[in-house]
Amino acid sequence: MLLAMVSLLVCYWILGGIGGIRRIKAARTMSFEGEQVLLQAGDRVQVRLHLQLPRFMPLPYVVVREVMLRHNGESWAFEDSVVPQIRGEAELIYNTPALERGKYEFAGTECTAEDIFGLVEHKGVFQAAGHFRVLPRTVFIPQWQLYSRNSRLPGPETALSNSRRETTQINGVRDYVYGDRISRIHWNATAKTGTWKSKEFEHESLPKIVLVLDAHTVSYAAPPQFELAVSIGASLLEYGSRERISMGLCTLGKHVRRFAPAEGYIERQEMIHHLVDIDADGYGSYKDRLEEIRDFFPPGSFFILISPLTNEAAMSVLNWAKSRQMIPYQIQVGSANPSGGTRSYWQGALHGRGIRAVHVSSLQDLPAAMGGGKI
Repeated sequence: MLLAMVSLLVCYWILGGIGGIRRIKAARTMSFEGEQVLLQAGDRVQVRLHLQLPRFMPLPYVVVREVMLRHNGESWAFEDSVVPQIRGEAELIYNTPALERGKYEFAGTECTAEDIFGLVEHKGVFQAAGHFRVLPRTVFIPQWQLYSRNSRLPGPETALSNSRRETTQINGVRDYVYGDRISRIHWNATAKTGTWKSKEFEHESLPKIVLVLDAHTVSYAAPPQFELAVSIGASLLEYGSRERISMGLCTLGKHVRRFAPAEGYIERQEMIHHLVDIDADGYGSYKDRLEEIRDFFPPGSFFILISPLTNEAAMSVLNWAKSRQMIPYQIQVGSANPSGGTRSYWQGALHGRGIRAVHVSSLQDLPAAMGGGKI
């Protein structure tokens, strides 16, 4: 009798090690806050993991360990236990912390279980597909003033605002907005549809804008400073899309990536998604790298440098843009505690060369800086 019991126990352990936890299957589903299609930095993800265990192998509980990987090598681990139901099914639900921009995917999920006597532990690893992207954090910019008509700086007196001048050329019909003048109402379209419609006029053309994001490693004192630079670029791209401004992007990372100025939604989304997993891994001479792609920058366009640099390297880049018949402009990405003396000296140096610049130390300061609140 004792031999029979020991034999059954050994067979149970062998079956548990060979065909038990190692044969577990799983399916992963994810739901986002508000069921939005695109995630933005600061959002959370609810993960639902449905486990299917072998029915013939009774297990008192299963410990599940999940590891979520970010594109830059960072990881986040989650561990919890579930009790299988009679049919061998179990479900694990958990929420991720607030996520920063990047590409995320799940590594192999590890399951650990003990036999009903608590004597032997078995482990199994399976892969349940799951990956998603988180867009950079952005802020709404009501207006962007590049060159004020009251500015004493030399150069073209051009201003971008949220109310760009309209021409007399009708571009289409749109829904009526409270405050539209009577002369703007499209009476034929209103009569046909039964709802108020207004005329849509074409806007005046504006110079093209190229955002140049500094992604050199030595430029940033800490990762949050680079995240601020990326968020500034993403916020400006959203502004350009909303105002139908021809805007391009050039990132000076390990590999120089460039996107030609365009107004289309598809082109703008390509730029935004490029910023999802960009790292500050660039190196080398700024001027030399720009010179290699000099044909990319159209003369007469705005050259917007997004960089924390306040040295000769930044000055050479801005002077290079000026020599290429572009209009240089710098958005200086500051730290949490900027040095007022250094900041004033740098702004004075740029002012003397007819170059406009703004200082942004937090994303919440960006709307005021773009609207002319800071110089």
